[in-house]
Amino acid sequence: MTLSFRHRCLFLLCLTAIQCGHAAVQACMDKHQVVGVLRQMEKFLKGQEMRFTEGLRIMKSKLATLQNSVSKLPQSDLSATSTTCPSLEAPAHGTKFGSKYFVGHEVHFTCLQGYHLVGSATRVCQDNGTWTGISAICKDVSECASNPCQNGGTCVEGVNQYKCTCPQSWSGSHCQHQTHTAPPEWSVMNDPAFSRRPRCAQVNRAQHCSCDAGFHMSGTSDNSICQDVNECEVYRLDQGGKLCIHECVNVPGSYHCSCPSGYKLLSDGRSCEDVDECLSQQHNCSQGTTCINTGGGFQCVSPECPRSNGDISYVKTSPFQCERNPCPMDSRSCHTAPKTVSFHYLSLPSNLQTPATLFRMATATAPGRTGPDSLRFGIVGGNSRGIFVMQRSDRQTGELILVQQLRGPQEISIDVDMSEYSDRTFQAKHVARVHILVSPYNF
Repeated sequence: MTLSFRHRCLFLLCLTAIQCGHAAVQACMDKHQVVGVLRQMEKFLKGQEMRFTEGLRIMKSKLATLQNSVSKLPQSDLSATSTTCPSLEAPAHGTKFGSKYFVGHEVHFTCLQGYHLVGSATRVCQDNGTWTGISAICKDVSECASNPCQNGGTCVEGVNQYKCTCPQSWSGSHCQHQTHTAPPEWSVMNDPAFSRRPRCAQVNRAQHCSCDAGFHMSGTSDNSICQDVNECEVYRLDQGGKLCIHECVNVPGSYHCSCPSGYKLLSDGRSCEDVDECLSQQHNCSQGTTCINTGGGFQCVSPECPRSNGDISYVKTSPFQCERNPCPMDSRSCHTAPKTVSFHYLSLPSNLQTPATLFRMATATAPGRTGPDSLRFGIVGGNSRGIFVMQRSDRQTGELILVQQLRGPQEISIDVDMSEYSDRTFQAKHVARVHILVSPYNF
Protein backbone atom coordinates (compact mmCIF):
# COMPACT_ATOMS: atom_id res chain seq x y z
CA MET A 1 0.00 0.00 0.00
CA THR A 2 1.33 3.46 -0.89
CA LEU A 3 0.06 6.79 0.52
CA SER A 4 -0.15 9.76 -1.81
CA PHE A 5 1.92 12.81 -1.05
CA ARG A 6 -1.24 14.81 -0.19
CA HIS A 7 -2.49 12.19 2.30
CA ARG A 8 0.94 11.95 3.96
CA CYS A 9 0.90 15.76 4.44
CA LEU A 10 -2.63 15.70 5.86
CA PHE A 11 -1.71 12.86 8.15
CA LEU A 12 1.26 14.75 9.59
CA LEU A 13 -0.81 17.91 10.01
CA CYS A 14 -3.53 15.96 11.77
CA LEU A 15 -1.08 14.34 14.13
CA THR A 16 0.13 17.80 15.07
CA ALA A 17 -3.42 19.10 15.41
CA ILE A 18 -4.46 16.17 17.66
CA GLN A 19 -1.87 17.30 20.14
CA CYS A 20 -3.54 20.73 20.15
CA GLY A 21 -7.04 19.44 20.93
CA HIS A 22 -10.42 18.51 19.39
CA ALA A 23 -11.08 21.92 17.97
CA ALA A 24 -7.86 21.87 16.08
CA VAL A 25 -8.74 18.51 14.51
CA GLN A 26 -11.97 19.94 13.17
CA ALA A 27 -10.03 22.90 11.85
CA CYS A 28 -7.61 20.55 10.11
CA MET A 29 -10.04 18.13 8.38
CA ASP A 30 -13.38 16.56 8.99
CA LYS A 31 -13.85 13.26 10.83
CA HIS A 32 -14.32 11.02 7.79
CA GLN A 33 -11.10 12.17 6.25
CA VAL A 34 -9.21 11.41 9.45
CA VAL A 35 -10.70 7.92 9.73
CA GLY A 36 -9.84 7.14 6.10
CA VAL A 37 -6.27 8.30 6.53
CA LEU A 38 -5.88 6.29 9.74
CA ARG A 39 -7.13 3.10 8.05
CA GLN A 40 -4.77 3.58 5.15
CA MET A 41 -1.88 4.07 7.58
CA GLU A 42 -2.88 0.94 9.49
CA LYS A 43 -2.86 -1.12 6.26
CA PHE A 44 0.47 0.40 5.28
CA LEU A 45 2.06 -0.51 8.60
CA LYS A 46 0.70 -4.07 8.45
CA GLY A 47 2.10 -4.52 4.93
CA GLN A 48 5.48 -3.24 6.06
CA GLU A 49 5.40 -5.60 9.05
CA MET A 50 4.59 -8.63 6.81
CA ARG A 51 7.40 -7.76 4.38
CA PHE A 52 9.84 -7.38 7.25
CA THR A 53 8.77 -10.73 8.77
CA GLU A 54 9.03 -12.51 5.40
CA GLY A 55 12.47 -10.97 4.81
CA LEU A 56 13.64 -12.26 8.20
CA ARG A 57 12.33 -15.76 7.40
CA ILE A 58 14.14 -15.87 4.04
CA MET A 59 17.39 -14.66 5.60
CA LYS A 60 17.16 -17.29 8.36
CA SER A 61 16.53 -20.06 5.74
CA LYS A 62 19.53 -19.00 3.60
CA LEU A 63 21.71 -18.80 6.70
CA ALA A 64 20.73 -22.35 7.74
CA THR A 65 21.45 -23.64 4.21
CA LEU A 66 24.86 -21.96 4.20
CA GLN A 67 25.73 -23.47 7.60
CA ASN A 68 24.78 -26.98 6.37
CA SER A 69 26.95 -26.57 3.24
CA VAL A 70 29.93 -25.38 5.25
CA SER A 71 29.60 -28.29 7.72
CA LYS A 72 29.85 -30.83 4.82
CA LEU A 73 33.13 -29.43 3.44
CA PRO A 74 36.32 -31.49 4.22
CA GLN A 75 38.36 -30.13 7.08
CA SER A 76 35.39 -27.94 8.09
CA ASP A 77 36.82 -27.52 11.53
CA LEU A 78 38.78 -24.37 10.81
CA SER A 79 40.22 -24.39 14.26
CA ALA A 80 41.98 -27.74 13.60
CA THR A 81 45.53 -27.64 12.33
CA SER A 82 46.51 -29.28 8.95
CA THR A 83 47.56 -32.97 9.28
CA THR A 84 51.17 -33.81 8.42
CA CYS A 85 53.22 -37.01 8.38
CA PRO A 86 56.63 -37.47 10.01
CA SER A 87 59.62 -36.58 7.87
CA LEU A 88 61.33 -39.30 5.82
CA GLU A 89 65.05 -39.58 5.14
CA ALA A 90 66.76 -40.81 2.00
CA PRO A 91 68.09 -44.37 2.36
CA ALA A 92 71.82 -44.99 2.45
CA HIS A 93 73.18 -45.22 -1.12
CA GLY A 94 69.88 -43.75 -2.36
CA THR A 95 68.05 -40.51 -3.14
CA LYS A 96 64.72 -39.08 -1.94
CA PHE A 97 62.43 -36.92 -4.11
CA GLY A 98 59.74 -34.84 -2.40
CA SER A 99 59.94 -32.46 0.56
CA LYS A 100 56.29 -31.90 1.58
CA TYR A 101 54.66 -34.06 4.22
CA PHE A 102 51.03 -32.91 4.04
CA VAL A 103 48.11 -35.28 3.41
CA GLY A 104 48.06 -36.49 -0.19
CA HIS A 105 51.70 -35.63 -0.96
CA GLU A 106 54.09 -38.29 -2.28
CA VAL A 107 57.76 -39.06 -1.59
CA HIS A 108 59.83 -41.16 -4.04
CA PHE A 109 63.06 -43.13 -3.52
CA THR A 110 65.72 -44.43 -5.93
CA CYS A 111 69.04 -46.23 -5.42
CA LEU A 112 72.50 -45.50 -6.80
CA GLN A 113 74.05 -47.71 -9.49
CA GLY A 114 75.11 -51.05 -8.06
CA TYR A 115 72.26 -51.12 -5.54
CA HIS A 116 68.65 -52.24 -5.79
CA LEU A 117 65.66 -50.92 -3.85
CA VAL A 118 63.98 -53.07 -1.20
CA GLY A 119 60.70 -51.65 0.15
CA SER A 120 58.35 -49.04 -1.27
CA ALA A 121 59.62 -46.80 -4.07
CA THR A 122 56.69 -44.39 -3.48
CA ARG A 123 54.97 -43.48 -0.17
CA VAL A 124 51.88 -41.28 0.28
CA CYS A 125 50.90 -39.23 3.39
CA GLN A 126 47.49 -40.43 4.67
CA ASP A 127 44.72 -38.61 6.57
CA ASN A 128 45.70 -40.28 9.84
CA GLY A 129 49.23 -38.85 9.70
CA THR A 130 51.00 -42.07 8.59
CA TRP A 131 52.79 -43.04 5.36
CA THR A 132 51.71 -45.84 3.03
CA GLY A 133 54.13 -48.66 2.20
CA ILE A 134 57.27 -49.69 4.07
CA SER A 135 60.69 -48.13 4.57
CA ALA A 136 63.00 -48.14 1.54
CA ILE A 137 66.48 -49.70 1.77
CA CYS A 138 69.19 -49.80 -0.92
CA LYS A 139 71.02 -53.16 -0.99
CA ASP A 140 74.21 -54.03 -2.81
CA VAL A 141 73.58 -55.82 -6.13
CA SER A 142 75.32 -59.18 -6.37
CA GLU A 143 76.19 -60.12 -9.95
CA CYS A 144 75.90 -63.80 -9.05
CA ALA A 145 72.73 -63.50 -6.96
CA SER A 146 70.52 -64.49 -9.91
CA ASN A 147 72.55 -67.69 -10.56
CA PRO A 148 73.30 -66.80 -14.18
CA CYS A 149 75.56 -69.81 -14.78
CA GLN A 150 73.76 -72.88 -16.12
CA ASN A 151 74.48 -76.60 -16.13
CA GLY A 152 76.63 -76.60 -12.98
CA GLY A 153 78.77 -73.57 -13.89
CA THR A 154 80.43 -71.53 -11.12
CA CYS A 155 79.84 -67.76 -10.92
CA VAL A 156 82.86 -65.58 -10.10
CA GLU A 157 82.19 -61.98 -8.96
CA GLY A 158 83.95 -59.09 -10.70
CA VAL A 159 83.67 -55.29 -10.71
CA ASN A 160 80.12 -54.72 -11.97
CA GLN A 161 80.36 -58.01 -13.88
CA TYR A 162 80.73 -61.75 -13.43
CA LYS A 163 82.28 -64.74 -15.17
CA CYS A 164 81.03 -68.32 -15.44
CA THR A 165 83.52 -71.14 -15.04
CA CYS A 166 81.94 -74.01 -16.96
CA PRO A 167 82.31 -77.74 -16.26
CA GLN A 168 83.66 -80.11 -18.89
CA SER A 169 81.49 -80.52 -22.04
CA TRP A 170 79.75 -77.13 -21.52
CA SER A 171 80.69 -73.72 -22.94
CA GLY A 172 79.30 -70.24 -23.52
CA SER A 173 78.97 -67.09 -21.38
CA HIS A 174 76.35 -68.85 -19.23
CA CYS A 175 77.54 -72.46 -19.81
CA GLN A 176 74.48 -72.85 -22.01
CA HIS A 177 76.10 -74.70 -24.93
CA GLN A 178 76.99 -78.37 -24.75
CA THR A 179 80.19 -79.50 -26.45
CA HIS A 180 78.94 -82.41 -28.51
CA THR A 181 81.05 -85.35 -29.55
CA ALA A 182 78.32 -86.17 -32.07
CA PRO A 183 75.96 -83.68 -33.71
CA PRO A 184 72.40 -83.64 -32.29
CA GLU A 185 69.48 -84.81 -34.42
CA TRP A 186 68.19 -81.28 -34.80
CA SER A 187 71.49 -79.77 -35.99
CA VAL A 188 72.49 -79.22 -39.64
CA MET A 189 76.19 -80.13 -39.73
CA ASN A 190 77.23 -81.12 -43.25
CA ASP A 191 76.07 -78.08 -45.24
CA PRO A 192 78.34 -75.00 -45.24
CA ALA A 193 75.32 -72.76 -45.87
CA PHE A 194 74.01 -73.72 -42.42
CA SER A 195 77.20 -72.81 -40.52
CA ARG A 196 78.37 -69.48 -39.11
CA ARG A 197 81.43 -68.27 -37.31
CA PRO A 198 80.52 -67.17 -33.76
CA ARG A 199 80.75 -63.56 -32.58
CA CYS A 200 83.48 -63.35 -29.95
CA ALA A 201 84.70 -60.57 -27.65
CA GLN A 202 87.32 -60.23 -24.90
CA VAL A 203 85.68 -59.54 -21.52
CA ASN A 204 87.90 -59.31 -18.42
CA ARG A 205 90.72 -61.19 -20.17
CA ALA A 206 88.35 -63.97 -21.19
CA GLN A 207 86.86 -64.65 -24.61
CA HIS A 208 83.07 -64.85 -24.80
CA CYS A 209 81.42 -66.15 -27.97
CA SER A 210 77.76 -66.25 -29.02
CA CYS A 211 75.65 -67.30 -32.00
CA ASP A 212 72.87 -65.60 -33.92
CA ALA A 213 69.27 -66.58 -33.27
CA GLY A 214 68.47 -69.92 -34.92
CA PHE A 215 72.03 -71.26 -34.40
CA HIS A 216 73.70 -73.13 -31.55
CA MET A 217 77.33 -73.38 -30.44
CA SER A 218 79.19 -76.53 -31.40
CA GLY A 219 82.75 -77.67 -30.85
CA THR A 220 85.16 -76.66 -28.10
CA SER A 221 85.69 -73.25 -26.51
CA ASP A 222 88.89 -72.89 -28.53
CA ASN A 223 87.44 -74.12 -31.81
CA SER A 224 83.70 -73.41 -31.82
CA ILE A 225 81.26 -72.91 -34.68
CA CYS A 226 77.61 -71.92 -34.92
CA GLN A 227 75.45 -74.62 -36.48
CA ASP A 228 71.89 -74.11 -37.71
CA VAL A 229 69.04 -75.38 -35.54
CA ASN A 230 66.60 -77.43 -37.61
CA GLU A 231 63.35 -76.04 -36.15
CA CYS A 232 61.26 -78.53 -38.12
CA GLU A 233 63.08 -81.45 -36.51
CA VAL A 234 63.08 -79.90 -33.02
CA TYR A 235 59.32 -79.43 -33.15
CA ARG A 236 58.84 -83.03 -34.34
CA LEU A 237 61.07 -84.46 -31.59
CA ASP A 238 59.24 -82.44 -28.92
CA GLN A 239 55.96 -83.97 -30.18
CA GLY A 240 54.34 -80.54 -30.07
CA GLY A 241 52.07 -81.20 -33.04
CA LYS A 242 52.52 -79.98 -36.60
CA LEU A 243 54.54 -76.80 -36.97
CA CYS A 244 53.18 -76.45 -40.51
CA ILE A 245 49.86 -77.74 -41.83
CA HIS A 246 51.58 -79.28 -44.88
CA GLU A 247 55.37 -79.17 -44.96
CA CYS A 248 58.08 -77.47 -42.89
CA VAL A 249 61.18 -76.25 -44.77
CA ASN A 250 64.33 -75.54 -42.74
CA VAL A 251 66.44 -72.54 -43.81
CA PRO A 252 69.61 -71.12 -42.18
CA GLY A 253 68.60 -69.62 -38.86
CA SER A 254 64.87 -70.13 -39.37
CA TYR A 255 62.17 -72.09 -41.22
CA HIS A 256 59.11 -71.54 -43.39
CA CYS A 257 56.00 -73.51 -44.31
CA SER A 258 55.09 -74.59 -47.83
CA CYS A 259 51.88 -75.77 -49.48
CA PRO A 260 51.34 -78.31 -52.27
CA SER A 261 50.66 -77.27 -55.84
CA GLY A 262 47.23 -75.72 -56.20
CA TYR A 263 47.20 -74.33 -52.66
CA LYS A 264 48.35 -71.02 -51.20
CA LEU A 265 49.89 -70.16 -47.81
CA LEU A 266 47.60 -68.12 -45.54
CA SER A 267 48.60 -65.05 -43.52
CA ASP A 268 49.32 -67.11 -40.38
CA GLY A 269 52.36 -68.53 -42.19
CA ARG A 270 51.44 -72.19 -41.53
CA SER A 271 47.99 -72.95 -43.00
CA CYS A 272 47.11 -73.77 -46.62
CA GLU A 273 44.03 -72.86 -48.65
CA ASP A 274 42.90 -74.26 -51.98
CA VAL A 275 43.27 -71.95 -54.98
CA ASP A 276 39.99 -71.71 -56.89
CA GLU A 277 41.30 -71.78 -60.45
CA CYS A 278 37.78 -71.49 -61.85
CA LEU A 279 36.96 -68.33 -59.93
CA SER A 280 40.35 -66.72 -60.62
CA GLN A 281 40.27 -67.68 -64.33
CA GLN A 282 43.46 -69.74 -64.00
CA HIS A 283 42.04 -72.68 -65.99
CA ASN A 284 42.27 -73.73 -69.63
CA CYS A 285 38.77 -75.12 -70.13
CA SER A 286 37.56 -74.76 -73.71
CA GLN A 287 34.24 -73.31 -74.81
CA GLY A 288 31.37 -75.71 -74.25
CA THR A 289 32.90 -77.14 -71.06
CA THR A 290 32.52 -75.97 -67.48
CA CYS A 291 35.36 -75.52 -64.97
CA ILE A 292 34.87 -77.43 -61.68
CA ASN A 293 37.24 -76.52 -58.84
CA THR A 294 38.83 -79.44 -56.96
CA GLY A 295 41.24 -79.67 -54.06
CA GLY A 296 44.54 -78.51 -55.54
CA GLY A 297 43.30 -78.31 -59.13
CA PHE A 298 40.30 -78.20 -61.45
CA GLN A 299 38.42 -80.25 -64.03
CA CYS A 300 36.76 -79.29 -67.30
CA VAL A 301 33.45 -81.11 -67.59
CA SER A 302 30.64 -81.35 -70.11
CA PRO A 303 28.12 -83.97 -68.89
CA GLU A 304 26.10 -85.77 -71.56
CA CYS A 305 22.45 -86.81 -71.43
CA PRO A 306 21.57 -90.53 -71.48
CA ARG A 307 21.49 -92.05 -74.95
CA SER A 308 18.16 -92.54 -76.69
CA ASN A 309 16.63 -95.96 -76.17
CA GLY A 310 13.45 -96.78 -78.04
CA ASP A 311 10.82 -94.23 -77.09
CA ILE A 312 13.06 -92.74 -74.38
CA SER A 313 15.17 -89.71 -75.33
CA TYR A 314 16.51 -86.66 -73.51
CA VAL A 315 17.31 -83.04 -74.28
CA LYS A 316 19.82 -80.88 -72.40
CA THR A 317 18.02 -77.94 -70.79
CA SER A 318 21.05 -76.55 -68.89
CA PRO A 319 24.78 -77.39 -68.61
CA PHE A 320 24.00 -79.76 -65.71
CA GLN A 321 20.46 -81.05 -66.40
CA CYS A 322 18.65 -83.16 -68.98
CA GLU A 323 14.88 -83.58 -69.36
CA ARG A 324 13.01 -86.49 -70.94
CA ASN A 325 11.13 -85.77 -74.15
CA PRO A 326 7.33 -86.38 -74.09
CA CYS A 327 6.44 -90.08 -74.08
CA PRO A 328 3.95 -91.81 -76.38
CA MET A 329 0.73 -92.57 -74.52
CA ASP A 330 1.13 -96.36 -74.84
CA SER A 331 4.84 -96.54 -73.83
CA ARG A 332 5.02 -97.79 -70.25
CA SER A 333 8.83 -97.99 -70.27
CA CYS A 334 9.08 -94.32 -71.21
CA HIS A 335 6.79 -93.22 -68.39
CA THR A 336 8.85 -95.14 -65.80
CA ALA A 337 12.20 -93.76 -67.06
CA PRO A 338 13.70 -90.80 -65.15
CA LYS A 339 11.89 -87.57 -65.99
CA THR A 340 15.02 -85.49 -65.22
CA VAL A 341 18.71 -86.35 -64.90
CA SER A 342 20.93 -83.80 -63.10
CA PHE A 343 24.72 -83.74 -62.61
CA HIS A 344 26.51 -82.60 -59.43
CA TYR A 345 30.24 -82.28 -58.62
CA LEU A 346 31.54 -82.24 -55.04
CA SER A 347 35.13 -81.65 -53.88
CA LEU A 348 36.00 -83.28 -50.53
CA PRO A 349 39.19 -83.34 -48.40
CA SER A 350 40.72 -86.63 -47.31
CA ASN A 351 39.47 -88.21 -44.10
CA LEU A 352 36.42 -85.97 -43.77
CA GLN A 353 34.75 -86.44 -40.40
CA THR A 354 31.70 -88.74 -40.69
CA PRO A 355 28.74 -88.90 -40.82
CA ALA A 356 28.56 -85.94 -43.21
CA THR A 357 25.60 -84.81 -45.33
CA LEU A 358 26.85 -84.27 -48.89
CA PHE A 359 23.76 -83.72 -51.04
CA ARG A 360 20.00 -83.08 -50.72
CA MET A 361 17.13 -83.82 -53.12
CA ALA A 362 13.69 -82.22 -52.86
CA THR A 363 10.55 -82.10 -54.97
CA ALA A 364 9.37 -78.95 -56.69
CA THR A 365 5.73 -78.32 -57.60
CA ALA A 366 4.56 -75.95 -60.31
CA PRO A 367 2.31 -73.10 -59.11
CA GLY A 368 -1.37 -74.09 -59.08
CA ARG A 369 -0.64 -77.83 -59.12
CA THR A 370 -0.71 -80.20 -56.18
CA GLY A 371 2.51 -82.03 -55.47
CA PRO A 372 3.02 -85.73 -54.73
CA ASP A 373 1.73 -86.98 -51.40
CA SER A 374 4.74 -89.27 -50.87
CA LEU A 375 8.38 -89.57 -51.98
CA ARG A 376 10.86 -92.46 -52.05
CA PHE A 377 14.64 -92.01 -52.13
CA GLY A 378 17.36 -94.52 -52.92
CA ILE A 379 20.80 -95.25 -54.37
CA VAL A 380 20.43 -96.76 -57.84
CA GLY A 381 23.94 -96.90 -59.26
CA GLY A 382 27.61 -95.95 -59.12
CA ASN A 383 30.71 -97.26 -57.39
CA SER A 384 29.55 -96.34 -53.86
CA ARG A 385 30.71 -99.64 -52.26
CA GLY A 386 28.47 -99.14 -49.23
CA ILE A 387 30.10 -95.91 -48.02
CA PHE A 388 26.93 -93.81 -48.54
CA VAL A 389 23.34 -94.01 -47.35
CA MET A 390 20.29 -92.17 -48.69
CA GLN A 391 17.63 -91.25 -46.13
CA ARG A 392 14.65 -88.94 -45.75
CA SER A 393 15.25 -85.81 -43.64
CA ASP A 394 11.66 -84.52 -43.82
CA ARG A 395 8.49 -85.11 -45.85
CA GLN A 396 9.85 -83.41 -48.98
CA THR A 397 13.64 -83.89 -48.71
CA GLY A 398 16.15 -86.74 -48.92
CA GLU A 399 19.84 -86.62 -47.96
CA LEU A 400 22.94 -88.42 -49.26
CA ILE A 401 25.15 -89.12 -46.23
CA LEU A 402 28.81 -90.19 -46.17
CA VAL A 403 29.26 -92.87 -43.48
CA GLN A 404 32.89 -93.92 -44.11
CA GLN A 405 35.96 -91.72 -44.40
CA LEU A 406 37.52 -91.35 -47.85
CA ARG A 407 41.22 -91.02 -48.58
CA GLY A 408 42.32 -89.26 -51.77
CA PRO A 409 43.13 -88.80 -54.43
CA GLN A 410 40.17 -90.64 -55.94
CA GLU A 411 36.91 -90.05 -57.81
CA ILE A 412 33.60 -91.66 -56.90
CA SER A 413 30.33 -91.56 -58.86
CA ILE A 414 26.96 -92.41 -57.35
CA ASP A 415 23.40 -92.20 -58.72
CA VAL A 416 20.52 -91.38 -56.35
CA ASP A 417 16.87 -91.19 -57.32
CA MET A 418 13.64 -89.67 -56.00
CA SER A 419 10.29 -91.24 -56.97
CA GLU A 420 7.02 -89.35 -56.65
CA TYR A 421 3.73 -91.05 -55.75
CA SER A 422 0.16 -89.75 -55.56
CA ASP A 423 -2.53 -91.97 -54.00
CA ARG A 424 0.08 -94.75 -54.06
CA THR A 425 0.36 -94.41 -57.82
CA PHE A 426 3.76 -93.80 -59.42
CA GLN A 427 4.00 -90.35 -61.00
CA ALA A 428 7.62 -89.58 -61.94
CA LYS A 429 11.25 -90.31 -61.12
CA HIS A 430 14.24 -87.95 -60.93
CA VAL A 431 17.91 -89.05 -60.93
CA ALA A 432 20.93 -87.13 -59.63
CA ARG A 433 24.41 -88.27 -60.69
CA VAL A 434 26.86 -87.14 -58.02
CA HIS A 435 30.60 -87.05 -58.83
CA ILE A 436 32.81 -86.81 -55.73
CA LEU A 437 36.42 -85.65 -56.17
CA VAL A 438 38.51 -86.51 -53.07
CA SER A 439 41.67 -84.42 -52.49
CA PRO A 440 44.82 -86.11 -51.10
CA TYR A 441 45.00 -83.43 -48.36
CA ASN A 442 42.85 -82.63 -45.34
CA PHE A 443 42.79 -78.82 -45.58
